[in-house]
Amino acid sequence: MTRIVHIEIDDANLPPPTPEIEQERKVAMFDILEDNSFKLPDHLDKTYPSGPYRLGLAIREKRLVFEIETEEHQKAAEFHLSLSPFRQVVKDYWAICESYYDAVKNMPPSQIETIDMARRGIHDEGARILEERLEGKAEVDNDTARRLFTLMCVLHFGN
Repeated sequence: MTRIVHIEIDDANLPPPTPEIEQERKVAMFDILEDNSFKLPDHLDKTYPSGPYRLGLAIREKRLVFEIETEEHQKAAEFHLSLSPFRQVVKDYWAICESYYDAVKNMPPSQIETIDMARRGIHDEGARILEERLEGKAEVDNDTARRLFTLMCVLHFGN
């Protein structure tokens, strides 16, 4: 019951995604829905409804917005994370992704693998920052944090 069963991305105010960005988004959403761990921790003053959850993600006023509902569309929680701590890692992530996309088209497998290892390292750093920022708001495992970081990057791309 501690999982996400639906994801809605609010990209209404973003430019159309490139094919690569759209692919990143589709893969991350599929992977999250296949296997994730997401729990709203109870606090002394508040108890949250149990999952499974529907997750809405958006960027508003330079903040990453998580809108969480139960499967029956009952509002469970909403929280906003500043994008400032992510600025450099998102920039680095998109730069290495561009290198990776170019490498796949033009370079031998050994060079692609090297770039992909660097990409995974930056991705891990972004997931670590996201887990830290979610502390006390939501409990996620590392794989879920990685996939949420990808979706955050997709949203951040247009801003």
